Amino acid sequence: MRAFTLSDFDFDLPPELVAQHPAAERSASRLLDGTVDPPADRIFRTLPALLREGDLLVFNDTRVVKARLFGEKPTGGKLELLVERVLQDHEVVAHMKVSKKPPVGTVLSMAGGFRATLLGRWPDEQGALFRLRFDSEAGEDPYALMARCGHVPLPPYIEHADSQDDERRYQTVFARVPGAVAAPTAALHFDEALLVELEARGIERASVTLHVGAGTFQPVKTENIAEHRMHAERYEVPEATQRAIARTKARGGRIVAVGTTTVRTLEAWAQSQEAAGDTCIFITPGFAFEHVDLLVTNFHLPKSTLMMLVSAFAGYERVMALYAHAIRERYRFFSYGDAMLLARAH
Repeated sequence: MRAFTLSDFDFDLPPELVAQHPAAERSASRLLDGTVDPPADRIFRTLPALLREGDLLVFNDTRVVKARLFGEKPTGGKLELLVERVLQDHEVVAHMKVSKKPPVGTVLSMAGGFRATLLGRWPDEQGALFRLRFDSEAGEDPYALMARCGHVPLPPYIEHADSQDDERRYQTVFARVPGAVAAPTAALHFDEALLVELEARGIERASVTLHVGAGTFQPVKTENIAEHRMHAERYEVPEATQRAIARTKARGGRIVAVGTTTVRTLEAWAQSQEAAGDTCIFITPGFAFEHVDLLVTNFHLPKSTLMMLVSAFAGYERVMALYAHAIRERYRFFSYGDAMLLARAH
């Protein structure tokens, strides 16, 4: 097998194809069916007709929190926090955007009227993230403070400030477990009517949880992709989902992962045999998939780890041809964009 480099996953994307807003209706977005040759241009709500009775759709039920918070240092300098993880005792782990990092012990004044005390770096003294404790007069926990004072952490390529519409649409209709700073975007296309139709056709549903971190947008900076280090994300594969997967395989059904985060969760579980934990799994061409047969996914950034994952899944040449087709046909890209359906190459 050829050795892939970062440049292999580059492509030219007209900037106007980066979706700034979602489709008017979730299931009215476009779906590129990459399981047939030539690929077929469809509407997302036709997905049930492309699946079979006995298939199992696996969703990521993480809930996006309003993790972007603004505040200032005692000197008056402005700063921004992006909460990556909530710990115990009102502590959080966050990215900090500020002109000059404040010293440990600094009490930050946050918009919304609460305080954030800087406790140190995380996970250790050399860590890129920061550990802080949130305090408010009402004793609210970090989730309550983010809900009241925070902003939807829209991706860096979305150019408008978050709105009430983003609060609703940058969240899946079945989001359950709070903890993500980025939505599992392939699942944004599912609405209640589509879920009802899938059930009526005998297509089962199950959930995993992976709290998507800001590292999902972290660029790969080395041409030798083997040198890239993935960020850690928390995941869980519930026992009910494990049983559903076993039942589906036993009856000859297919496991359909909704989104790359679901793929990473299922394959991390397969590798580690641990149903819950942290994963840094990095899926590149040559990876041996154990669980996933079909993948519903959005269109990803050039040179991203997600481009590498879908290329590993469906085959590099196939994926690059599908992306060329999508650009020609003016599909909408990235988080608020359109989707495609892929079959595992081997």
